[in-house]
Amino acid sequence: MPSRTVTIDGKAWRVFPSGRVTQYDRDEFALVFVAGIGPDREVRVTRYSPVGTRSRERSLTDLTEADLERLFGFSQPSDTSPEADYAR
Repeated sequence: MPSRTVTIDGKAWRVFPSGRVTQYDRDEFALVFVAGIGPDREVRVTRYSPVGTRSRERSLTDLTEADLERLFGFSQPSDTSPEADYAR
């Protein structure tokens, strides 16, 4: 699965599409933001509706850095998200 890296507030976040499929299959996708590794890892999730392509992977590559930063602002902690299996 393709991923990208974006730096937000001095922290590097890997960004990749969630593998979870909802009833909105090609109209709404989830992105997972991950910073760090091991027990210090932080995971956040957000959903978005792509403009144009309906492929998860392609829509991720079409997003600009500013788009990713904006989506990160709407993200929620992993413990509130089924896409991250409600992980800490």
